[in-house]
Amino acid sequence: MPAFPEAAREAVGDATLRATLRHATHTIRDKRARAVAELDDWAALREAGRRIKDETLRHLDTHLLRLEESVTAAGGTVHWAADAAEANRIVTGLVRATGETEVVKVKSMATQEIGLNEHLEAEGIAAYETDLAELIVQLGEDRPSHILVPAIHRNRGEIRDIFRERMGSWGRPAPEGLSDAPAELAEAARLHLREKFLRAKVGISGANFMVAETGTLVVVESEGNGRMCLTLPETLISVVGVEKVVPTWRDLEVFLQTLPRSSTAERMNPYTSMWTGTADGDGPGTFHLVLLDNGRTDALADEVGRQALRCIRCSACLNVCPVYERAGGHAYGSVYPGPIGAILTPQLRGTASEVDASLPYASSLCGACYEVCPVAIDIPEVLVHLRERVAEEGGKGHRLERAAIKASTWVLDHPGVLAAGERLASATRKALPGRLPGPGARQWTDHRDLPELPAEPFRDWWKKNRT
Repeated sequence: MPAFPEAAREAVGDATLRATLRHATHTIRDKRARAVAELDDWAALREAGRRIKDETLRHLDTHLLRLEESVTAAGGTVHWAADAAEANRIVTGLVRATGETEVVKVKSMATQEIGLNEHLEAEGIAAYETDLAELIVQLGEDRPSHILVPAIHRNRGEIRDIFRERMGSWGRPAPEGLSDAPAELAEAARLHLREKFLRAKVGISGANFMVAETGTLVVVESEGNGRMCLTLPETLISVVGVEKVVPTWRDLEVFLQTLPRSSTAERMNPYTSMWTGTADGDGPGTFHLVLLDNGRTDALADEVGRQALRCIRCSACLNVCPVYERAGGHAYGSVYPGPIGAILTPQLRGTASEVDASLPYASSLCGACYEVCPVAIDIPEVLVHLRERVAEEGGKGHRLERAAIKASTWVLDHPGVLAAGERLASATRKALPGRLPGPGARQWTDHRDLPELPAEPFRDWWKKNRT
């Protein structure tokens, strides 16, 4: 992927994409605003969520050990993965141990983050996405562009064409004469997925929350496809970021109020699935929990940046962001797009690459993301903090900036040199260009006039008129 400015420039030129994004994001955020306005104590819930998350992160090691004890006592097995490679090895080994060569998946950003589907495919294991939007993305050999609505960049006509052309190669083909009517598209997906639900012996999920006191995992969704993956297979493997733990059920209560209103603008979530270990004759007989770090403890060590780990993946920040609305999610080069991706991805992956170093600048710092965040993540504060880090680490643009500042400092420390430079600039002012050279400087002066230089320096004028 190119750096954000280049990728965004291409996306902004796609008029169809801009129209689709504008319609979808405005619709979602207007509905969310109405749903939030129904609660008189929304501000108190938001503050409670912030405090719970901060307190949990402060004692994350204690809560994770308690979670491991609870999951183990309930019949599950806990695995610890330091990075994506280790998590992929663990999951692949667990699937192979079952003797199966295909799995069904619940929508999971953690598994997208580590590239699990691609790793399983390379190992001869087919992974089938069952969330409707994720199914569209997978069939279209595409990438998700939104946290909540991964196929937000696709319109109904494109989805119909994808189903017609690709469903047959993945399983049950689309019905003859399929139109772009939402009901027909949903029915085609339902028929296609049903045979996979009934055949699969292994399910893979993430989790929205993990309750340490009981070892309970929670998945919230709007379709019910996730519940089919969580209950029908014989083996369930859940890959979850370590920051998703909450200490108690009472803590969970807060987020089950704020998450649905902030994400889908619903008063309560349509499907909230919870499971605690295993039980004879009820659900999977084998349960594995893979606790994923993959850069999270590095983010935790940053006192300013760690607030990104509060995120409950509601996507409210994407729907109000003027940059995301015009550039779309693919421009961010990460499974975490939008404002939260601009602060989370550089902390998980570092800022060594051109893509990751550009993300903290993918914002106008308008602050709308902070206003809607249900756990009060001050995204603009973290963006500025990460920009400082990128500048300190250097890079082509920042090296030139540092050199210019160093040269300016030397000139300002030598008054004679400064005076000579001022006289030279005044004497050659008619020959100076109206725009500054260099790509970055040209972009600045394309829309701004350079100040006109005076006929003589101020120092010389002062000597003549104020002796």
